[in-house]
Amino acid sequence: MTGQRATEPQPNPVQMASGRGVPMSLIALLTLTACGDRMTGDILPGGIPARTNLHQASGLPPASVRTVARRDFGWRVIYQPSAAPPNAESQAAVALCGLERRAPLRIVQQPRIDPFADPGARIFDIHCA
Repeated sequence: MTGQRATEPQPNPVQMASGRGVPMSLIALLTLTACGDRMTGDILPGGIPARTNLHQASGLPPASVRTVARRDFGWRVIYQPSAAPPNAESQAAVALCGLERRAPLRIVQQPRIDPFADPGARIFDIHCA
């Protein structure tokens, strides 16, 4: 076993380049998508940009708001009245209908289906004119 060693096979340069091409193309794709518009252009019914913070737009204190949702009839709000001002429902109605440049038409209290889910919370629907 004193003879010459066999040379190791050298990798094919074409295969090496294609192996690096996959990560480079992925990096290029990620770089191009990162340069795009970060804010969404989606619009909710009523012409409200989807990026609008509806909890903040409701005008209610952050600790009192549980859910603000746009519905076909207008808005549905779930809030904790103990952490809200006395006229919270009318304030929220004016603020949320104002996003659509409409006036509030009526506020309808909704019964709680599961009163134990969030004790003390109220649900009301806002219908805009």
